[in-house]
Formats: sequence, C-alpha cells, structure tokens
Amino acid sequence: MSLYDDAVLVLKSYEDQEELRQAYLDHLAAHPDGMWKSCHSGHVTASALVIDPEHGRVLLTLHKKLRMWLQMGGHCEPEDTSLKEAALREATEESGIPGLTLLPDGPVRLDRHAIPAPCHVHYDVQYAVVAPPDAVQEISDESLDLRWFPYDEVASVADESVVRLLEATRARL
Repeated sequence: MSLYDDAVLVLKSYEDQEELRQAYLDHLAAHPDGMWKSCHSGHVTASALVIDPEHGRVLLTLHKKLRMWLQMGGHCEPEDTSLKEAALREATEESGIPGLTLLPDGPVRLDRHAIPAPCHVHYDVQYAVVAPPDAVQEISDESLDLRWFPYDEVASVADESVVRLLEATRARL
C-alpha cells in the first residue's frame, strides 16, 4: 500500500473533525501528489506530540524557521509507508529520543495551517507518542531549542493548535 493510500484510509477512519477531515480527503482527491512537499497548493504532513504522562509534561521544539514552540513533525518522505510511521520518524529525529511509543487508535487531531511559501498549506495529521521513562532529548539541526514543559505551561508558550493537541492527547490517556 502506498503512503497516499494509507493517508486516505487513515482519514476515512478518523471519526472527529468531520468538516476538516473531508477537506483533507477532498485535497488528496484533487491532488495525487498531495502527500509531498512538491505539491505547492498544500500537502499532508505528519506530526507527534511527545509526552511524559508520568511527570505531566510535553517536549516541544522551538522551530528554526517558524520560531514557534511546536510538536515534532514535518514532511512525509518517500521511505515512509504510513502516516503513523512518518509521525514517529519525525518525533524520533527531532527529539533525539529512541523508543518512543505511539498512542493507539490513530491520529489525535487534524490541523490545517498556513505556512510561508513555497509550501502554502500543511494538512497536518497529528499523533501523540509517549517517551520512555529515562528519555533524554537531543536537539536536532531543525530546532533552535528543545524543552520539556509542564502541561499547565504549554498555553503560555505555544499557540492554540498545540494546546488543542495536548488537550486531545490528555483525553486519550
């Protein structure tokens, strides 16, 4: 199965955010290349919020280009065979933490947002991953900083999309 086919199946089985979910499916139907960065009218991305439920905290990255505190994530790569694999790969690469575990039951949220050219729009499929108890993060070249934040501090450093992702993730725990 191709990554495109996986994305369509994941989105069809996602039961929340009906209007936004349909917008993702419509975009993919209109753009067979809608999984790739080369699709300048917008493309699907995969991200994952790294959480440490034992200590009530999340790991956020200070994104190098956007200069915002965000969850880990980014563009799908040709070697990705599923959205969840892409989200886990991005979270592992950007956090430097091996042994992350995806929360079950697929994506936690969808978030469509504008990005500066040439990308224009990201159709982000958002997952959550649990860090192992002994997790030690390592900053990647895509980040200016990497920091753990207690749940109750996230709203003071990140935008509403990250806050909504955290709320939805906590509801699944």
